[in-house]
This record gives sequence, structure tokens and C-alpha cells, in this order.
Amino acid sequence: MKSFAPMTLLSLALAAMGDAASVRRAAEICEQYGTTKAGDFTVFNNLWNLDKDPNAKQCTGVDSSNGNTIAWHTKYSWGGEAKNEVKSFANAGLNFTPKVLSTVSSIKSAWEWSYSSTDIVADVAYDLFLSSTPDGSEEYEIMVWLAALGGAGPISSTGKTIATVNISGSEWDVWVGPNGQMTVYSFVAKSTMNKYDGDLLDFFKYLIKDQGLDSSKYLKTVQAGTEPFIGTADFTVPSYSVSVV
Repeated sequence: MKSFAPMTLLSLALAAMGDAASVRRAAEICEQYGTTKAGDFTVFNNLWNLDKDPNAKQCTGVDSSNGNTIAWHTKYSWGGEAKNEVKSFANAGLNFTPKVLSTVSSIKSAWEWSYSSTDIVADVAYDLFLSSTPDGSEEYEIMVWLAALGGAGPISSTGKTIATVNISGSEWDVWVGPNGQMTVYSFVAKSTMNKYDGDLLDFFKYLIKDQGLDSSKYLKTVQAGTEPFIGTADFTVPSYSVSVV
């Protein structure tokens, strides 16, 4: 019979450290505003428009995480009459200290994702927010849409794009519009991107140079996920990473 040496206190401590750094599959979050922390992220279920479809179902879970890299998924079924309204935003939000935009040197991110159905209306997008103070109300919302599925469209006050730009080696239509007290800039990829690997700071550089965005604002939120309008689907993220430097 093969024998095994007993674990030392040091090996036990190292094993515990490994468990803390790398989190495996967690329980599903099905509550309307349920959250769970994993690595450097908080994962949100976020059914913020549930009153539009009280019979809707959506659950979100973490598959694994290690520091600033996470794998997660969400499964939903949205119906109702409000086919042109976003119902939820299941997402992974990075936990970091707000930083003045002009002091940020990079927001590098890599993201892979897939959808189980094409019979949906949804977007797949980054969502970033700026404020005048670290804990102040959001004044600017910057969205980077990797996909506009089934006719999903961004907030717009012009009814058309204000520009088409090349960023991170891809073409994006730029839209602008109001969301409450916020001004929203949306960059929508010309074609669906199931994989993205780039620096989100490049989108801010364009806004500062061409749209007069104030670089003294604080970057306070970096999220990535999907906004369903209607449909039933599984959304899977086998790998997502981001860091604000």
C-alpha cells in the first residue's frame, strides 16, 4: 500500500492560500439584486426592470475566479410587452479604488463569451462610469458594445451615429444620448465580437480628444456583461479579465 506523508503546517497554510486565490463554482444567484464576490470582482444578477415581466427568471453564477480573471454565466427567460426595453444587466464588476481618468495608464481587458440562442434581443457590453468625485453621482456612462443582437440599439438623442471610429483594430459606431442625469456614449462594434483583447482606455482617449470629455473625472465603475431585452438564453463567459492601472 502506498503511504502518504502527513501535511505540515506550512503545506496546510499554502493550500488555504490557494483556495482563497482561486474560487471554484459558486451557488446560483437568483434574487433580483443578488450579488456574490469572487476574486477581484462582484458579480451582479441585477434584474432591475423586473416589473416589466414579473414572470421572468434569471440566475447568475461564478464558475471560477483567480485575482482579476473570472469565468461566469447567466441564464434567463424574459417576455412581456416591453420588447424595446433592457430588463437586466448580469455582469462582473471590478472592485477597485476610483481613479482620476488622467492618471490612468491602462484599462487592459480580455473577454470571451458565447450565447446559446440567436432568437433574442440583447447586447453584450462593457459599462463604465465617471463622476466628479470618488463617491459622487455618475455623470458619464461609457458603453462598449461587443454585440448588438436581434436589433438591440443604444441610447441615442440624435437617431443616428455621431461618428465611426477605429479603436483596438476594429470599427465602432459612436452614439450619444441621456440616461437620467448622465450623458451616455456608446461604442457599438460594426460586427459581433465574441472575443475582445484591448485597452479600454483607448475609448476614453477618443472621447477626450474628439468629444471634449473632461479627463479630471473619476473612473469609478468598470463592469462587463449582457443586457437582455427579450428572449430565453444561456450566456457564458469562459474567461474575462480586466485591470485598472
